[in-house]
Amino acid sequence: MYDDIAMNALNPRPGVIINNPQGPDVYAGVPKDYTGENVTAENLYAVILGDKSKVKGGNGKVINSQPNDRIFIYYSDHGGPGVLGMPNPPYIYAKDFIDVLKKKHASGGYKEMVIYVEACESGSLFEGVMPTDLNVYVTTASNAEESSFGTYCPGMEPHPPPEYITCLGDLYSVAWMEDSETHNLKRETIEQQYETVKRRTSNSNNFALGSHVMEYGDSRIKPEKLYMYQGFDPATVNFPPGNVRLRAQMEVVNQRDADIFFMWQMYKRTGNEAGKKAMILKQITETVKHRKHLDGSVELIGTFLFGPAKGSSVLNSVRPSGLPLVDDWKCLKSMVRVFETHCGSLAQYGMKHMRAFANICNKGVSEASLEEACMAACTGHDRLWPPSNRGYSA
Repeated sequence: MYDDIAMNALNPRPGVIINNPQGPDVYAGVPKDYTGENVTAENLYAVILGDKSKVKGGNGKVINSQPNDRIFIYYSDHGGPGVLGMPNPPYIYAKDFIDVLKKKHASGGYKEMVIYVEACESGSLFEGVMPTDLNVYVTTASNAEESSFGTYCPGMEPHPPPEYITCLGDLYSVAWMEDSETHNLKRETIEQQYETVKRRTSNSNNFALGSHVMEYGDSRIKPEKLYMYQGFDPATVNFPPGNVRLRAQMEVVNQRDADIFFMWQMYKRTGNEAGKKAMILKQITETVKHRKHLDGSVELIGTFLFGPAKGSSVLNSVRPSGLPLVDDWKCLKSMVRVFETHCGSLAQYGMKHMRAFANICNKGVSEASLEEACMAACTGHDRLWPPSNRGYSA
């Protein structure tokens, strides 16, 4: 964990983190093996592979698993087509992550693995690239082309305690965690939880306010009991094995708007402090300007590369289900690097444009052609980047 929430100056309960309006502190006693600048893709891969020689910083702990062990991974961050966010660059690219799983499997380092992923477009990490023969089962908060949603936000029902100005969780994560907390995991199966979480995260099949929970990999793992991956709390021994009631529809916010939502809540609660309100409004303005700059730059690049009639449709086209986002993942990385060199960091919001760069690769555009388009689209633009938005949403 990046570990900047508990003692953040904006946390109304210093040292405490909650993820439910009536929930207890979920921070105390949690082991933190890697924090801050040590939360990197390189360290994540080394930890999964059990390679102590490759980790940098932290306490050096890795998954030193054996052939009969089961592994559970839960990953939560911002995302975009083909990528997962990291507090420190670079991103986690789908191809790299799948290659790590393949290497772990080839080493005989586990019996079975279950992975839960919370991020926008998280299905794109596995669509068309996740093998079914690695003894790995994956579920994701969303499909390959939609956002995930924050919930338990100020002004919504149910809402966080009145002193909070941020959302407490994400709909998918809230769904699976609360399901695990209220059931006997020695009786509930992975499949039962998947179906329950799928229903709740769809928000009563309202996909303007919910997302499609997806599954990938080895479905033979689904009948197994959850406790083998998530552990067992003896206090739940008399709890039911699965969902016994339907949840009411949850109010949500699109995860990509969490930063602006947070700033607006802060603005509304500032009172009559004119100077502070003006500063927050400036942050909101600069954030919106940054978004328009990114969107406009990418749109211009599409026009330069494919013409005004086809640019937008080419960049935004979605490949048929079962096909990977991009054929050449090295190309995708290099195209993103070219864009960021000339147009600035994609940052959290700009990750949504990863599909555009994937489609540029799929069309066979050269790096030199993209560079020329980027220079034309971005040179001379005033680039305003908002401050770090870590902590804007739980």
